[in-house]
Amino acid sequence: MVELIAVLLLVGVLAVVALPRLDGSLGLRGTAWRDQVQAGLLQARSLATGHRRLVCVTVTIGAVRLAMASANPASSCNTTLPGPDGDARWAVDPQSLAVTVSPAGTLFVQPDGRITSDGAGLTAVNASVAIAGETTLQITGETGHVR
Repeated sequence: MVELIAVLLLVGVLAVVALPRLDGSLGLRGTAWRDQVQAGLLQARSLATGHRRLVCVTVTIGAVRLAMASANPASSCNTTLPGPDGDARWAVDPQSLAVTVSPAGTLFVQPDGRITSDGAGLTAVNASVAIAGETTLQITGETGHVR
């Protein structure tokens, strides 16, 4: 009986110590995903201005994908850009946290760094990317600034 009480007491102490740490590390996953999305958006702007080509950014639950136009001028992207690890995704969220992009759909990064809602670059758009439990990323269309 004494051993059973000792084991239960030990399990209780471990639960009190370990669960808050586990919860804290799970909370960091959302922050890491938000940072990956932000890095993908910044990389898209850098690629568009550096290569003077249209770059298309698609943010979905669990992935950020980039594609680039093979020629300039262009109104659509036809070349998938592999991410840092060679995968077609620039950012990956294994948790598949809810992501809301406003306006919905693909964001087009023009060669001059502007973010537009169309490939032709006619309408600069201020966009936002909301990730469950994290602060929203704000994108300024005229400058391409991501904060």
